[in-house]
Amino acid sequence: MRAGRLAAYALLFVLGAVVGVAGSLVQGGFFPAGLLLALVGAAGLFYGGSRVIGTRAGAVAPAAGWLVVVMLLTATRPEGDFIFGAGLGSYGFLLGGMAVAVMCATLGQGPQPSAPAARLGK
Repeated sequence: MRAGRLAAYALLFVLGAVVGVAGSLVQGGFFPAGLLLALVGAAGLFYGGSRVIGTRAGAVAPAAGWLVVVMLLTATRPEGDFIFGAGLGSYGFLLGGMAVAVMCATLGQGPQPSAPAARLGK
């Protein structure tokens, strides 16, 4: 694997973490529209990563960054502070983001180029 591709995966991982933090704050602040905006932003990054890199790993890298940050933000602190409350928006963001990540990672990369029409053996 080349260094440029590794750097691209690392950048996508960091962008996924940033989108996870931003989505966590937006989905709770503006409930219905914020949740939709957070999920559309995550989907755009995941799908865009797969299209830019050209492999499914391009969607997995930002999804991994998103998942790490979101899981860290769900944990409560000893002081009782937390980002996610127990509500429809929080669960929608968690489950919806995971579903979007799986969909973007398993989508096909588009149609394959067609081979020239030829008979076998010629």
